[in-house]
Amino acid sequence: MFRQTLFRHLSRPLPRLLSTQPSAAFAPAVPTSRFAGVPKGPEDAILGVTVAFNADPNPNKINLGVGAYRDDVGLPFVLSPVREAERRIVHAQHHMEYLPVAGSRTFVDKAIRLAYGEHNHHVKTGQVASIQTLSGTGACRMAGVLIQRFLPALDGGPRDESPLVLLPNPSWANHAAIFRDSGCAVGQYKYYDPATKNLDFEGCVSSLEDAPDGSVVLLHACAHNPTGVDPTPEQWAKLSAVLKEKRHQPLFDMAYQGFTSGDMEVDAASVRRFVDDGHRIVLAQSFSKNFGLYGQRVGCLSVLTDSQEEALAIDSQLKIIARPMYSNPPIAGVRIVEEVLSDPELERQWRAEMKGMAERIISMRTMLKGYLEELGSAQNWDHITNQNGMFCFSGISKEQVAKLRDEHSVYLTENGRISMAGVTSQNVGYLADAVHKVTK
Repeated sequence: MFRQTLFRHLSRPLPRLLSTQPSAAFAPAVPTSRFAGVPKGPEDAILGVTVAFNADPNPNKINLGVGAYRDDVGLPFVLSPVREAERRIVHAQHHMEYLPVAGSRTFVDKAIRLAYGEHNHHVKTGQVASIQTLSGTGACRMAGVLIQRFLPALDGGPRDESPLVLLPNPSWANHAAIFRDSGCAVGQYKYYDPATKNLDFEGCVSSLEDAPDGSVVLLHACAHNPTGVDPTPEQWAKLSAVLKEKRHQPLFDMAYQGFTSGDMEVDAASVRRFVDDGHRIVLAQSFSKNFGLYGQRVGCLSVLTDSQEEALAIDSQLKIIARPMYSNPPIAGVRIVEEVLSDPELERQWRAEMKGMAERIISMRTMLKGYLEELGSAQNWDHITNQNGMFCFSGISKEQVAKLRDEHSVYLTENGRISMAGVTSQNVGYLADAVHKVTK
């Protein structure tokens, strides 16, 4: 009886709700978002290196793409005076109120004194406009907006077109986007010579002389990113003269003060040379590298002026730019910098450990070059030790970079830039062997 009842039920036509034909209720929805047509953008070239590295199962893999300091076992490093300052700040139980739009005045004053010098006349007389920024990136962006809004034509009148910002070729990958998004036009001047793996000084001078008068010229104060190639003191003097003759506006990006040579004063020499020569510079500072405060986003933008009144006017405009952009800057990182630079013993420790970081990178350059020479490489690797700072522009081709990645699990950016902070005494031999094999 049960089997007959079941057969009758199975023999009946399926109900409409079980029909295989699509109904209006289940038809594909027509997109209603007004952003449905937004195309997917490309991944950031540098950040993409780390994504690929993380997915690689090879235990010998090396990440030479990230622009952040690592210790000799490849781990992120926190300076001991930074930890002590952090401990003191937590113990003090500070309030969490907003900073002013311009940021911490104590921090900004200490930042500009580190850059211009403790006894600089312009700093002492209040002729430096300044504002706390979201690290060096934020300082560059604020500078771009200030330039776009207020940099006049050379005759002092209104401009007919967007101001031109000239970047060295090559420059940090983010520079062009920062200044374009600020409303500036972006151009280039000659800088690096791939044949010599050094500064193309004649080309640099020539292209700056040929540039439209009154252009904004971005200069890396030290440890040029990505090449590691810096002008000599004599070359800086010549560049200063050329910019003055052409009435170009110097814009310094100083992301590595103290982190390059281990000496704050040595690494600020280019900035101070231009100031001494009478330039009214714009300066972007970052404290990511020399304090190891990458995630805290601690930076400063300053503008050297002719008078206290001019500085106050620019200060007011910088606050107007910042207010609708992010309103108030973060407080945690600047408290650490203030604590360290307000305590002579902590500042002494900071300078010593920063020097140690710089010296470790310099020693890795020497070791890498030495291993390559011991392996019998026919290439000339002098540029490894001649270049400065965190990055080495290796001269390795795009195809050789791919081989390093695919055959040896060594990851660097396509332009051959090596982050020397990722090289350690444990992996430098493996790295040299891999580089030797792909460059034979």
